[in-house]
Amino acid sequence: MLQTLRAYVELTKPRILELLLVTTIPVMVFAADGLPDLGLMAAVLIGGALSAGSAGAFNMYIERESDALMERTAQRPLVTGIVSPRAGLTFAWVLAAGSVVWMLTLVGPLPAALSTAGLVLYVAFYTVLLKRRTEQNVVWGGVAGCVPVLVGWSAVRGGIEWPAVVLFLVVFFWTPAHYWPLSIRYRDDYRRAGVPMLGATRAPAYVAVRVIGFAVATVVCSLALPLVAEVSGLYVVTALAAGAGFLFSAYRMRVRDRRGADLRPMLVFRASIVYLAVLFLAVGIDPLLTR
Repeated sequence: MLQTLRAYVELTKPRILELLLVTTIPVMVFAADGLPDLGLMAAVLIGGALSAGSAGAFNMYIERESDALMERTAQRPLVTGIVSPRAGLTFAWVLAAGSVVWMLTLVGPLPAALSTAGLVLYVAFYTVLLKRRTEQNVVWGGVAGCVPVLVGWSAVRGGIEWPAVVLFLVVFFWTPAHYWPLSIRYRDDYRRAGVPMLGATRAPAYVAVRVIGFAVATVVCSLALPLVAEVSGLYVVTALAAGAGFLFSAYRMRVRDRRGADLRPMLVFRASIVYLAVLFLAVGIDPLLTR
């Protein structure tokens, strides 16, 4: 019973839920100029978790055959048989329906529409349409991962405004710089499964340069927030310091490639996680300390 429960939790891809928490809570605090209504925050997080969990379950159902070919995903529940494909698909649909009803009832029509759009983008646009057709899959498919920013903002403010757009773009440009180093680390897996991730289709030098480019775009977008919203020096200093660390990590991967050394791409992958967490922590703390 416990093993089955853990398997269903794994179907929701809990690490995607971490991104939901890291971005949604700070954005809601920033949009409210302080602590938002805690009931609203809880409703957004639960609805977002249902939607993201549904997306993860649909993804594992669709990719169960290719997952079996990859060392990194060979122990997923639909591959090992702990959960049957039919049960996994049913679970995905139940979470999807639950997320729509929950968001419509307790949050509002615009956040519900955005949350549903994010789900459809991840499942249909990224998983089905793009992932096996283009090496730029995570660039455009990553739009789905940016949606929680818009959901959180619209839940508080009732619409989409420029600060939400800027933070959306931060996550948009961050996503390839985050995932491409991972694709270098697992390039043999992706090649075996026939998935054209950039790290599997291009030389490491090519990937490293593009990681730097997207990291630069991410940091530039983060520094655009003071142009469209009131922020303190705390946010600016944090954005500069965290951005410098992220860029340095990406640059070091390129230097290691030039020297013929081990690229150590997972260092960039982990640095990107730290960067996003620190930046959005500053987004959430700034209004609490300065307004």
